[in-house]
Amino acid sequence: MDISHIEHIGIAVKSIESSLPYYENVLGLKCYNIEEVADQKVKTAFFRVGQTKIELLEPTSEDSTIAKFIEKKGEGVHHIAFAVPDVADALAEMDTKGVQLIDKTPRSGAEGLNIAFLHPKSTGSVLTELCQ
Repeated sequence: MDISHIEHIGIAVKSIESSLPYYENVLGLKCYNIEEVADQKVKTAFFRVGQTKIELLEPTSEDSTIAKFIEKKGEGVHHIAFAVPDVADALAEMDTKGVQLIDKTPRSGAEGLNIAFLHPKSTGSVLTELCQ
């Protein structure tokens, strides 16, 4: 798989609004985009750190995967996302290597990216996202 860089690190939070002061006032980062991804039942906020981004993920529904994650594990690092030239090709390669796929085909994510997730059971317990 041809990974060019870490696209972002996803962090589950109960509230973006209450989390912003830490990232902006303490770390000195600037939030440049907040958007809702309705089909994933999540609101996102992004910060740039060099070529990598930090993505805050706030659940917009009690039955969202982020709400379930926070309920089970608390707020914190949710996933790591790698940039690849073609998510569909990367998924096909991962499938042939026996990696368990959460998404069999790419789907739309925040910031207009094509995304897909690999199951933590196959990735050393780290939820892994592929982004294009």
